[in-house]
Amino acid sequence: MKLSIVIVNYNVKYFLEQCLLSVKKAIQQMELSNPAFSSEIFVVDNNSVDSSATMLKTKFPSVISIFNKKNVGFSVANNQAIKIAKGEYILLLNPDTVVNEDSFQKIIDFMDKNPKAGALGVKMIDGSGNFLPESKRGFPSPRIAFHKISGLSKLFPKSKKFGQYHLGYLDNNSINEVDVLSGAFFLLRKETLEKVGLLDEGFFMYGEDIDLSYRIQLAGYKNFYFPETQIIHYKGESTKNGSLNYVFLFYKAMIIFAKKHFSKKNASLFSFFINIAIYLRAGVSIVHRFFNRSIFFLSDFSLIFGGLLLVKIFWESNSKVGHGIPYPREFLIYILPLYSLLWTLGLFFVKNYSRPFKISKILKGVLLGTILISSFYAFFEESFRFSRAIIILGTLSTFFASVITRIMYNLIVDKSFNLWFSNETKIAVVGSKEENKRVLQLLNRSPLNFKYAGYISPPNQESNDKSNLGTINQLNEIIHVFNIRELIFCSKDITSSAIIEIMTKVEKKDVIFKIAPPESLFVIGSNDKNNSGDYYTIDIELSISKTENKTNKRMMDIFVSLFFLIFYPVFVWFQNSKIGFIKNIFSVLIGNKSWVGYIDNEENNQLPKIRKGVLSSAVTFKRKELEEKRIKQLNLIYAKDYSVFTDVKIMKDGIRMLGN
Repeated sequence: MKLSIVIVNYNVKYFLEQCLLSVKKAIQQMELSNPAFSSEIFVVDNNSVDSSATMLKTKFPSVISIFNKKNVGFSVANNQAIKIAKGEYILLLNPDTVVNEDSFQKIIDFMDKNPKAGALGVKMIDGSGNFLPESKRGFPSPRIAFHKISGLSKLFPKSKKFGQYHLGYLDNNSINEVDVLSGAFFLLRKETLEKVGLLDEGFFMYGEDIDLSYRIQLAGYKNFYFPETQIIHYKGESTKNGSLNYVFLFYKAMIIFAKKHFSKKNASLFSFFINIAIYLRAGVSIVHRFFNRSIFFLSDFSLIFGGLLLVKIFWESNSKVGHGIPYPREFLIYILPLYSLLWTLGLFFVKNYSRPFKISKILKGVLLGTILISSFYAFFEESFRFSRAIIILGTLSTFFASVITRIMYNLIVDKSFNLWFSNETKIAVVGSKEENKRVLQLLNRSPLNFKYAGYISPPNQESNDKSNLGTINQLNEIIHVFNIRELIFCSKDITSSAIIEIMTKVEKKDVIFKIAPPESLFVIGSNDKNNSGDYYTIDIELSISKTENKTNKRMMDIFVSLFFLIFYPVFVWFQNSKIGFIKNIFSVLIGNKSWVGYIDNEENNQLPKIRKGVLSSAVTFKRKELEEKRIKQLNLIYAKDYSVFTDVKIMKDGIRMLGN
């Protein structure tokens, strides 16, 4: 056995399938050039709940699968497969990768010719075609770690003194001996592992590749960066690279490494810098997230409040329409901020803080805010029931203020959308006429808002079809002339090597790349040039799993709970359980429950996790009337089509059961 490939999977089914398809192609090419070549593929699944196991058994029965009953971490899972692997070489491969057809042939040829090479890594690019600097790294000594933490390595990436963490001074396209290789693609000799030991299971995730690279060097072997073949790495899918969780996991791994390999003095110094880095990165991340998520909300609130102030000044100063009566101080301090908040919440609940921005969504949000204000108005004391004209004029001023906010955003931040028309993405498919037809049918069934430009044929497959834009050889001209924003490659017709080459050579830098594997109902790529990797499925889109809907659901829970708390004396008389009602209000407020959840929430392991609900979509049924199959259908419909209005309808239908 020449090669054993080990892949550890955790809830990335779609990435895993695409990875295995590319691995199969690379193995086939290796077998064509060397009939004696033999290989085996291991997938170790760390208790995924996204149907990865079903996909493996159905589509890849020849893969040796190991299914863990819990997430044991990256090192333990890899070791499980390594212990039973038979290959002369062992390749540790991330599931969110696409390997080149020639990758296995080239890396094994190099290792066979260089007996002192203990391990090898390749050139990696992200989903946008950009070189990933972690393809080659230096040993993270305290000095190098300080340069990275302080930002000096980022300021001077090509410096031999400051750029040693990512070895920026080395040519990205030249073979070099390096200190550290990436665990995303880590080729090892089996005999090297037998001498230095397996992956250190003290590392749960991150750091194990640094530790193993270091031990390989200590044993007298060399680690090589080998850029003569490339792979795509949609990095960070199991733990997003910019998240706080990533920061803590990565730097915690660095501390473990320091305590293991550095002297006590150096380990303490290293740990000191790492802990500073953790708090600095965490602080910056929190501030950055708060700013990004709140700046739009605060801008809307400020402009709406300003518009209401102008309405107030106009109304109280114009004797003909406003009777010239000044409003009391309480109106300015309490009522106007409350109105501004409710209108802003209305915009929030109707998804006015996610693109594309549309006039229709703004109008719905403003009207929802007006309804909320009118509801509160009815409960105000007579002394606080100021002129309804303020609400009517405020509705108009809020609409215009919201439009102005989004126009300003368009002019200053993002010029890629149009407020007045739908934000369509102009797409071209790269592949044969048959695959283009299949992918187009899938796209038409998806929720994607797109405009189809046509398809681009593989080399030597010119077509007179009116939908054909030309061949790959004319790609840059086609992108420019037709203003293509997104390319979808059909991997049945276009090789991985061709896809990778195109991604690195497309001249227009704002083009988005995606790959459609054959006979699959999903597309993988990078939806944003600033994101490492993402995917969307054509077969089903679960609305409840979207970040904005999770936020909306939690905000609505808090808002409704506060509303029920304020008007408890009114609503309590409608409840079957009056004590249970007040208990549920506080349970929802502190986040233990949601007002609406799945039916039998604990049985829905295949759906996105949400809080246990006080109510569910079964409020109109008697529980005993529902069969198990029907329960699953109702839960799937709830998850697929979720919006805050779904929860409002369920609460309206189950108004007497809010204390259950």
